[in-house]
Amino acid sequence: MTASFTEGHSDPTVQPVPASVVEKVDAADTTLHNPKRAVLSLGANLGNRLETLQGAIDALEDTPGVRVKAVSPVYETEPWGVEPGSQPSYFNAVVVLKTTLPPTSLLERAHAVEEAFHRVRDERWGARTLDVDIVAYADVISDDPQLTLPHPRAHERAFVLAPWYDVEPEAQLPGRGTVAGLLDAVTREGVTPRKDLELQLPE
Repeated sequence: MTASFTEGHSDPTVQPVPASVVEKVDAADTTLHNPKRAVLSLGANLGNRLETLQGAIDALEDTPGVRVKAVSPVYETEPWGVEPGSQPSYFNAVVVLKTTLPPTSLLERAHAVEEAFHRVRDERWGARTLDVDIVAYADVISDDPQLTLPHPRAHERAFVLAPWYDVEPEAQLPGRGTVAGLLDAVTREGVTPRKDLELQLPE
């Protein structure tokens, strides 16, 4: 939209558009042409885990302003922070998105996808049908308690770093360094690639 819309028109029935509205429309249009890259981590350890992860990927793709660009291999992971054997193992994967949504809106969508798969937040480290975390959003570094970016524990989690490395070997975690270097510094114990399983990139 150009500034000419704020000037007079020969048709007296057409009201001029305020300059502030023009600026907002122009900003939105620019955003649409400059999507941001985001990395999300998916995990599930209840129900049909593979089906749930695929459903989450499809739901993200169906989100206006979101396009799934890459899907990692599946890893099977022992649960964190709980007694061994007290919960089923997780299936984990990472997806790379291009999105025009701001980080807070992407977080809201992630929570909505979790809820669609009946995620219950009764306890920390509790078993869950689906976990969707924003690992990184562009090069944003933020300590906002609502959404800390990058994810505050991603750099120490092999179940995030390993699948991310598989799809983006040259990736960097903002403020932390290369994914390859971070992965070399953590243990992969309890994080097993499931070469017999595959998630599909939405068409």
